[in-house]
Amino acid sequence: MASFLSDSILDNGLSHLTNNGDAIYITSALSTTYTAATSTNALGYKTSISIGSPADRTDTGNGRKVTVPSISGGTVSATGTASHYAIVDTTNSAVLAAGTLTSSQSVTSGNTFSIPTSFDIGIPDAT
Repeated sequence: MASFLSDSILDNGLSHLTNNGDAIYITSALSTTYTAATSTNALGYKTSISIGSPADRTDTGNGRKVTVPSISGGTVSATGTASHYAIVDTTNSAVLAAGTLTSSQSVTSGNTFSIPTSFDIGIPDAT
């Protein structure tokens, strides 16, 4: 196992997320496949998202991160409780990142949703 990885190694993975993550879905469960994120567990989506560039993690001081800005005006496509998010690459039908929302929210089909605060996705340094 590596004891050290250059920031450029970590940044390449995060840059892939920044360059290819073009939609975010709110989901009813953690979704690690494209079908789960965009169909089975999908409650809503927002396209044309803009993820920040890789930077040092200031929360832990360990590794690199990108920041996903707050989201507004997302389309709710099904009624349920959104507890997770999935950032997807629609061109390649891939989930690039998925995780838990800060707080669950009940959503109703036909309405809009927001994720009011930005959040970080990071890769810790090798140890």
